[in-house]
Amino acid sequence: MGIAINKLEMMNIVNLRNKVKSSRLIYSIYYYLGSFLLSFLKVCVKADEKLILFVSYGGRKYDDSPQNIYEAMINDERFKDYRLIWAFEKPEMFKISQDGKVKINSLNYFLLALKARVWITNASMRRGLSFDGKNTLYVNTWHGTAIKYIGRDCSASGQEFNSKVRRAVADIMTAQGEYDVKVFSKAFGLSENQIYLTGLPRNDVLVKDNKSDIITRLKREMGLNDDRKILLYAPTFREYDGMHNWKQIQPFNLEEWENWLGKDYVLLIRGHQVVQEMLGVTENGFVKNVTSYPNLNDLMLVSDILISDYSSIVFDYSVLEKPIFCYVYDYDKYTQIRGTYFDIRKELSYAENEDELIHKIQDINWASEKDKVLKFKDKFVQQYGSASEKVLDIIYEKIN
Repeated sequence: MGIAINKLEMMNIVNLRNKVKSSRLIYSIYYYLGSFLLSFLKVCVKADEKLILFVSYGGRKYDDSPQNIYEAMINDERFKDYRLIWAFEKPEMFKISQDGKVKINSLNYFLLALKARVWITNASMRRGLSFDGKNTLYVNTWHGTAIKYIGRDCSASGQEFNSKVRRAVADIMTAQGEYDVKVFSKAFGLSENQIYLTGLPRNDVLVKDNKSDIITRLKREMGLNDDRKILLYAPTFREYDGMHNWKQIQPFNLEEWENWLGKDYVLLIRGHQVVQEMLGVTENGFVKNVTSYPNLNDLMLVSDILISDYSSIVFDYSVLEKPIFCYVYDYDKYTQIRGTYFDIRKELSYAENEDELIHKIQDINWASEKDKVLKFKDKFVQQYGSASEKVLDIIYEKIN
């Protein structure tokens, strides 16, 4: 019952947020009134030079690169005197190591944001308003390398809520490669010297924990106890299927998949991070729904093949140098509606229908697929493995 209530409460939060975002009148009132009040409050508050505020995915989660930076910061003597505060939509649902939590969008959240010496996020801190902190360094790791349009590119194509906020999304943004630098600078209006080639902190563990004993332990903890290889299906969301509707439909016949692949493989299905429920998934000895599993890196580590599409996970997974198949059954529709920076079909192995994908998995040439992924990684991911440490060095230098 508790889980059901939590899902209902989260859906209500999203529905309210979407009403504000989708109505020009409601959003304009929210934006101008909220920004004015914060400008007034900013005059009244005193900067806290020892306060660092963290947000991941708008307060929905404790994960991704902000989590990795936070956990590295806790163990770094240079930051021992700092207060590290996390903002969540539902603070009571998360346990963190120290200091404190705050409810995002509350008055206390905005007061802390105005006071904080550093903001660390993978998305946005301003909540659709226009304000800066008194003396704040804004660090944005973003949530992955982009295939689909983001930021100004996305807004210009009419595919995303067009915020009135025109301030930069960061003073410092992290990147995995030169491709990121070009895309982020254009999409977010940043100069290239604001974008640092550190790698993504969230991917450090993919290097550190890519060891047989750790992977064996993770498999055992997940109940993956036989010798079958593991497929991880992790797609992005489709706006035209109802963005932020909290539900996602798997686009294939799981009975057919089990008939053809069940002897040699287990299939893990992971919904996008905005998704609470994958529809049409019945768990059995072949299929496991891991949408609610808290750590995506664990799933990448234990799997042998990734099946995705236009998601940034393909860049992260390439660090592991394991086969990737892009299931692009709706390529023409997706690229027309959402827009992409390049044709993923020219970079990685792909299938446009279910039968083709099954056959490619059955007939996989492991060496050839690894070689293709290595070329992809070399092209897009030049930095990985020690990003958290590099980001802490940059932050410490900037605030001292």
